[in-house]
Amino acid sequence: MIEEIRLRKKAAFISLSVGIGMFIAKSGAYFITGSEAIFSDAAESVVHVIATSIALYSIILSSKPPDESHPYGHGKVEFFSAGIEGFLIVFAALYIIFESVKAILFPSELKSLDTGIIVVASAAVINMILGYYLIHMGKKTNSITLTADGKHVLTDSFTSFGVLIGIILVMVTGLEILDPLFAIGVALNILFTGFRLMRQSVGGLMNEIDDNLLKEISDELISIKKVYWIDIHELRFWISGDKIFMDFHLIMPYYFSIRESHTEENEIEELLLKKFPRLQLKIHFDYCLPALFISVSMSNVINER
Repeated sequence: MIEEIRLRKKAAFISLSVGIGMFIAKSGAYFITGSEAIFSDAAESVVHVIATSIALYSIILSSKPPDESHPYGHGKVEFFSAGIEGFLIVFAALYIIFESVKAILFPSELKSLDTGIIVVASAAVINMILGYYLIHMGKKTNSITLTADGKHVLTDSFTSFGVLIGIILVMVTGLEILDPLFAIGVALNILFTGFRLMRQSVGGLMNEIDDNLLKEISDELISIKKVYWIDIHELRFWISGDKIFMDFHLIMPYYFSIRESHTEENEIEELLLKKFPRLQLKIHFDYCLPALFISVSMSNVINER
């Protein structure tokens, strides 16, 4: 656990450092060229720096252990962080569209586009490497914040490639209006990414069902089911940071003692932890009436045959 926290912080620091470097480089390229497409790329880097700063704070906060005020820990802050990042992306996209429309109405001369191509191409490659690294570390450490940041950085990389194509077309055709048009296209792509991040954030904060995880849990319960289990119902789960909180009702034979039920719960938890290492489980035991137990037992025997 301590090693995972260290890796998350390291990845967030790397992302923040690269983001600052990209912002400085792209801003310089914009002032040299006057390209609205490069401006859109630089604006995206501003969002990257702010969002990664928030992500770093959320990673530090989510790593704190549960306390009296937060008995379930602080992991939910990661969904909040992803939501803020999505909002900032949407804001940046709308600002880029505004500036691009203004550039179409009041065009300015483009210059030194070859310098812009070098900067944008370098930024695209660096961000692509960083994006895949963050997504890998997010999955490795079960951090939705790093995964969201990685997807954002990949979007930044694709943005840079789009800008690169636009600049090359301007140089080849001499049609400078292509520059703000490509910037608008880039902004629309960014807008979609921002809305998607916000949607995922709201879903996480509202404990929305993850269908893929539900299937994994159901399959695992079926695979470890014992013949004397009568029924499982009221299954619920929710995610907070890297932890899964799960509870369900398990109907057992009427003759099971409290000690036997407690032992059964420990065995179930031990088996589920092999599949879900960060699981926190609570089981409510219901008893089965003798007549129903005999009926279910006979049905199980017939099915096994």
